Amino acid sequence: MSVKNNINFFKKSFSPSDCRLIAVSKTKPVELLQEAYDAGQRLFGENKVQEMEAKFEALPKDIEWHMIGHLQTNKVKYIAPFVGLIHSVDSIKLLEEINKQGGKHNRVVPCLLQIYIAQEETKFGFDEAEVTSFFERDLPKSFPFCFVQGLMGMASLTDDTDKIRNEFKGLKSLFELFKKTHSQNMKELSMGMSSDYQIAIEEGSTLVRIGTSIFGERNYN
Repeated sequence: MSVKNNINFFKKSFSPSDCRLIAVSKTKPVELLQEAYDAGQRLFGENKVQEMEAKFEALPKDIEWHMIGHLQTNKVKYIAPFVGLIHSVDSIKLLEEINKQGGKHNRVVPCLLQIYIAQEETKFGFDEAEVTSFFERDLPKSFPFCFVQGLMGMASLTDDTDKIRNEFKGLKSLFELFKKTHSQNMKELSMGMSSDYQIAIEEGSTLVRIGTSIFGERNYN
């Protein structure tokens, strides 16, 4: 397996779309991340705060770190000083904590709202009614240290490509609606992983999260 070749493959496969690649490096050693970095990759995704912290300290500082996993409020303080984008904001309570910690560092933290689009109980996120109500608030006034710049969603884990496409299509429609009616700052739509990234790109994703197809299977030890 060549991490460099895998990085180059995905970057070429994304062209000519405006979609960007997030190398999902959870459980992977810094040596493999360094290989990806040397191949030109600068966006990395992690789902554990402690692991992201350690890698941030060990690797070059021009890396943009994305938190893609479920984030507990008591862990926000550890990544607030440096995180490039939090994809997984799934509650008002979490956004309030991000705003609080951003204020402590006098830093506006970029965020995406995670939308529940899959028919699976294991997924997190706002439903359409909740997020619609959220966007009716004065966001800059309520959350001055959060910059909500888009949406994130995870499709159902299924081989039914029509189902996956419909879920992504619905999220894209919601994204365009909020961009038109509530926030011109909406610019990122994070959807698609190793198994469904091609459909996600076709349906308008701007950020695709690829892990296994770049670094190999996850290490669970």
